[in-house]
Amino acid sequence: VGSEMCIRDRNYILRRLLLIFPTLLGITIMVFSIMAMAPGGVGASLLTRGGDLRPEERAAMQAYINERYGLDKPLPQQYLRWLNNVSPLGFEKNSNSESYFGFKTPDLGMSFAKNRPVTELISDALPITLLLNLLSVPFIYTFSIILGVYSARYRGSVFDVGVGTTNLALYSLPVIWVGTLCIVFLSSKEYLDWFPTSGLHSLESDTWTFLPSLGGDGLERGYLLDMLWHLFLPLLCLSYSSLAFLSKLTRTSVLENLQSDYARTARAKGASEASVLWNHVFRNSLLPLITITAGIIPGLLVGSVVVETIFSIDGMGRLVVDSVMVRDREVVLSITLITSILTLISYLIVDICYAIADPRVSYE
Repeated sequence: VGSEMCIRDRNYILRRLLLIFPTLLGITIMVFSIMAMAPGGVGASLLTRGGDLRPEERAAMQAYINERYGLDKPLPQQYLRWLNNVSPLGFEKNSNSESYFGFKTPDLGMSFAKNRPVTELISDALPITLLLNLLSVPFIYTFSIILGVYSARYRGSVFDVGVGTTNLALYSLPVIWVGTLCIVFLSSKEYLDWFPTSGLHSLESDTWTFLPSLGGDGLERGYLLDMLWHLFLPLLCLSYSSLAFLSKLTRTSVLENLQSDYARTARAKGASEASVLWNHVFRNSLLPLITITAGIIPGLLVGSVVVETIFSIDGMGRLVVDSVMVRDREVVLSITLITSILTLISYLIVDICYAIADPRVSYE
């Protein structure tokens, strides 16, 4: 029986991996088509840079843009060309300008709007977004689990009512409103002026040491402390809504399992309440949290558009929005492709984690 289950599990994972490729094709074709059918087409944003050009100059500029970026080709040909460029297996020209089919280095192309390789744009923005999310995600999950578990454990208490009311209030507050209030009251010189309004570092931080130190002008914050000072408000706006939601979700899941038969059986066998709560109930309450976790990995890449825009942080969120606004097709398609791959892999990992957390889960 064990060998049959292993074979079923292996076949299931293999099918899911093979389904990734047609799913990616469908997603990228849909995004490509939407951008191609947008008013003015992909090259419309490039023509607006010309200002008040004469008709013949505008026509010449449009012809140049179409030829340079291949926009004068049929749409299926444009898509296949992009697909060939980003694929690790496809057609490529050798040193003699002869085409051959084989393995090659994927090329995400050039940004239409910024005239830079897409890889460079992503490599500049991605570390900032990863820093924000890698600092916020552990904080969100740690405190949401603690608050949710103990709210369920002490259901109806002052602690439970207080946490529930606070979570409801936090989840109801829009991020754009909270971020604006933080800047007005906590960063403005007219009020408290406790935190900076934008960016990740002060202008003079490059001359500071990495850690706080004593200098001629007294205590210097240092590069690390200055960065954390700049990140406090963005992390606050990035975390509070997810913390409230996950805390409420954890409470509901734990409360349901606390009243189950296996929890009562464990208590009847003499297990302590802490052992029942953490060793039995909590493990069976992880499935909803695991489901939510599927969106974390793609979220690490895309980032928070609102938070990065409010606090003028040049992360992936702003890059995506700016690229969509100017119809920078290569950037949008590349980020869509990477995000889709991470999303599909995340859902596969979540399905595997289901079986680890609950042996009753089957892949049949």
